[in-house]
Amino acid sequence: MSESEKPSSSITLQDKVDIQNLRDANGRPRQGMQGFDPRFEDFVDYIIGITHEIWEEKSIGKLYDYYANTIRLHSSDGTQYGRDAVFTSTLGTLAAYPDRRLYGDEVIWDGDDEQGYYSSHRLVHEGSNRGWSLYGPPTNNRVRYYAIADCFCRRNMVVEEWLVRDELTLVHQLGLDPLKTARAMARAEPPQQHAADIERGTGQLPPPALPEPQGPFDAADFARRALHEVWNWRLLNKVRDYHAETLRAEGPSLRRMHGHNEYQGFALALLAPFPDLAFTIERSTCCGDGEKGWRVALRWRMQGTHTGFGNYGEPTGQRINILGISHMFIQDERIQQEWMLFDEFALLKQIHRPQDPGS
Repeated sequence: MSESEKPSSSITLQDKVDIQNLRDANGRPRQGMQGFDPRFEDFVDYIIGITHEIWEEKSIGKLYDYYANTIRLHSSDGTQYGRDAVFTSTLGTLAAYPDRRLYGDEVIWDGDDEQGYYSSHRLVHEGSNRGWSLYGPPTNNRVRYYAIADCFCRRNMVVEEWLVRDELTLVHQLGLDPLKTARAMARAEPPQQHAADIERGTGQLPPPALPEPQGPFDAADFARRALHEVWNWRLLNKVRDYHAETLRAEGPSLRRMHGHNEYQGFALALLAPFPDLAFTIERSTCCGDGEKGWRVALRWRMQGTHTGFGNYGEPTGQRINILGISHMFIQDERIQQEWMLFDEFALLKQIHRPQDPGS
């Protein structure tokens, strides 16, 4: 692929060398790409490239080349199965936002071309609502919101994907009333099943302690430990142990946080409405090194019961089960930057779903 043909949203080669060590000292690729289209230089180029090709160039039929027929697509609204579901979603979204652009901010990866590659891709969606969407008729409003997509890929195919979007920001930007829209959609959607127990601890016992770290600094373990101790153990004082004093963090609905105090305030604002909130880490992905810094992605699920007052109104007593992903930049054994994303509109739908008469 010539430089003129590169998608405008792709990460430059120098960025990839600096951030993720995709080249050795002689400039040769560190990643094997056996089974992948040879026009992709490496796995990061593959993720950025197919995103641009399908959704910006509108080569929608390329889904046959890049998405497995048996793909599973996970979100906070549930799991969809099969390539046809991806076609349906893609066609609907592009019809609603025909000038859609996707700007890649980060691809955190691990794996190889034998067992499969895993990516966590943070990106910005931008476009104008010129067609019907699942939220109704076109508003012609301009939207810009964040998303993170985790993909497991093997032999040029995405075989499983976990998608988290800042859907509440989208609803706001469309000019809709989020609470009214969430209630209406919750009534129309089928009921969801939720586990009876919140997996933060067993009964009245405290959350389990993680084993003490052994050996050299492990950035992925450090990130998992930070999430578990701060959020599950409610040790908000530990923010100072894990996060840099100059921390810059972003959360859903365009929240911006600077420093320890604002991050603690964000945590309290989420814990207060859901006092039993529990985070379960499903996967961690890490690349980088100690000199240039580590890039860590954590995919997690949070469960809780809406029994407290806070940003989400009066308690409804409803359970939530929300998929989320965090990206962290770790350097000097501290989290310097963090991006924490979950679908806050899906959360609103879950706490305002109709009450089950038999509950």
